[in-house]
Amino acid sequence: MSHEIVEKNVGLMALMILIVISIGGLAEIVPLFFMKDTTEPVKGVERYSALRLEGRDIFIREGCNNCHSQMIRPFRAETERYGHYSVAGESVYDHPFLWGSKRTGPDLARVGGRYSDAWHFAHLYNPRDVVPASNMPAFTWLFENKLTGEDTAKKMKALNVVIGLTCPKCELYTEEDMKNAKAAVAGKTEAQALVAYLQGLGTAL
Repeated sequence: MSHEIVEKNVGLMALMILIVISIGGLAEIVPLFFMKDTTEPVKGVERYSALRLEGRDIFIREGCNNCHSQMIRPFRAETERYGHYSVAGESVYDHPFLWGSKRTGPDLARVGGRYSDAWHFAHLYNPRDVVPASNMPAFTWLFENKLTGEDTAKKMKALNVVIGLTCPKCELYTEEDMKNAKAAVAGKTEAQALVAYLQGLGTAL
């Protein structure tokens, strides 16, 4: 029988499995490119400033996303603790996306404005000073490392390419933005950049 031919031929079976998975994946992914909810920014969502852009890169570099998700699921237990559930239109400027599901620490999707800058600086320098039970490591070097801004404009230019492909109605970085990027971040500490990034998370909803 035909199914016996497939079952006895490992290469053919692997090829057919790949075809089936590809068709299923495309059926789920392709429609998302034509839905406004996933391709247009939510009202109030803006592209990252130069300092917040650098802060986001530090967030990724230090592995913060390995312990802190940025995705509130639409369940009562989550929305009561963290706030409005996450929607795709909030993340149109995020590349790569940092939604995730790992929560060694609390979700940060709505952390913006919840604490003062001073609280964040103290938390980064020694988490136990503000959260005695915290198992988060201290990030003291962020207060010593200074940004130069040498690559900030290049990051903006690269993001323009990705954002332009995935979000036709999103605002791109202008030549003026890229020209002023270095001056906007040069001399700032990495801690300042990271706190600026955190303070903007989830403030649109």
